[in-house]
Amino acid sequence: LAQAVRAAKSRDRARFCAMVLIPRQNRKAILQYIFKEGVIVCAKDHRKPKHDDIEVPNIHVMMVCKSLTSRGYLTHTFNWQWHYYYLTDEGIAFLREQLHLPAQVAPLTLTKQRTARPMMSSGGGEGGKGKGWGKGGGKGKWDDEKPKGFGRGRGYGGKGKGKGGGDWGGEAAAEE
Repeated sequence: LAQAVRAAKSRDRARFCAMVLIPRQNRKAILQYIFKEGVIVCAKDHRKPKHDDIEVPNIHVMMVCKSLTSRGYLTHTFNWQWHYYYLTDEGIAFLREQLHLPAQVAPLTLTKQRTARPMMSSGGGEGGKGKGWGKGGGKGKWDDEKPKGFGRGRGYGGKGKGKGGGDWGGEAAAEE
């Protein structure tokens, strides 16, 4: 009888605190991804067979991130059934040590990205030149020097009702 009670207690304990054993290669893949990106997003779904970004089970990602968060290497935000983890400075040092990386290697969140020139810009000072994107290229006279677009939007010229009236209202409109 005592042996049956002990067996029932151990089953209940196993049900509530199931230990997840994570293979080394999965742990290493998760740590490499976290260090490379600096952040990781994980759905709150322990039954999901694979994580969205890494080829490991989702529960492995959840448990590794939970462990790193409890040690202070990640910060955690939970929103709309998704876990968001951000790498801290202590976490960067820890992962460099674990993954045997040199000091000059940094996560993408810390490296400065070079912004490319906007594709629509031709380098000149005329912002609205081209295909007529946005307001200002349609009806009315706003500025004769700027080219007109394809008539999308009301434009800024002419007097009338609504957003595209001739003057901006206020005291100047009241004096007329």
